Amino acid sequence: MSRPVIHVVSHGPHCFDGVTAAAAIARFHEDADVRVRFAANPEVDDVLREVEARPGEALWITDLSWTAPGTDAHLAELQRRGVALHWFDHHRTAIERLRRGGYRLAFATRVVTDEFAASKLVYDHLARKAAGRAEGGGPPPPERFRAFAPVVAMADDNDRWLHRIPGSRDLARVVRAMAPGAAYRAFLELDGDLSDTPEMAQARARIGDELERNRRLAEATRSERQVGDVTLVTALCDGYAGEVAEEWGRTLPRAVFAFFDVRARAVSFRRSPDASVDLSQLAEALGGGGHPAASGATLPSLARDLGSAVARHVARALGELR
Repeated sequence: MSRPVIHVVSHGPHCFDGVTAAAAIARFHEDADVRVRFAANPEVDDVLREVEARPGEALWITDLSWTAPGTDAHLAELQRRGVALHWFDHHRTAIERLRRGGYRLAFATRVVTDEFAASKLVYDHLARKAAGRAEGGGPPPPERFRAFAPVVAMADDNDRWLHRIPGSRDLARVVRAMAPGAAYRAFLELDGDLSDTPEMAQARARIGDELERNRRLAEATRSERQVGDVTLVTALCDGYAGEVAEEWGRTLPRAVFAFFDVRARAVSFRRSPDASVDLSQLAEALGGGGHPAASGATLPSLARDLGSAVARHVARALGELR
């Protein structure tokens, strides 16, 4: 008998929450063929439209939402074929779009709330499913799934900026420092004591150097301007926008930080602790989304503008050589 097929599209590959959600699904469905794809914010619609599931298969969408009407149409077509759609998200943007009447699809499961991060929403749903199954005489949840609970708790703690669990921020940085897909594979390999895999240990050793390099990049490209009573600070970063914003926000009141992440080719928004700007609304105005205190958007012309600026400088210098 062939194994059931489960497709997963989750936020990543460097998002602690998204990677943890995908790993929780795979560790629960240990007898299934779980096929995972990660999508950074600029790629979500394209990746979802590329999913070609067959009747009887399932698609789990975790820690992300989509905006293009063509994506809705593709997902509706999958549902008509008999593909079960499961969606878990906790971003303010998705919650507001649902409230306004968006995402009118026949979901087998839809859990969209900011009560917890996506990984915990997924894990709790699967744990309840296992408990109900066990009450009916079915098997208990796999031990590999139950052993993963501490990682889920850390992902929730970090993603909601609670930082009450020691090590949650460090583990998020480990995920960010690993090669694409490596963190997911490592989370599947974790045993009962949740010790670092060799690849995780190597990434952990690189974090200090990566953070310092990123700080230098941000400081070298920092620019400020006043927008009403808010100080807008812009800079380049390479995957560590939250850490730099936290440092700068300690000494700069009523600030909004906009980092162009050269790794993700998207803009990450953060704010100082005393700022009241809803960054999810700011990001949505630019075609993105997220949370009130942390969000992001893709500005397609921005990378081209940077390339054009390089071309102007180099062309000027090249012309002087001729």
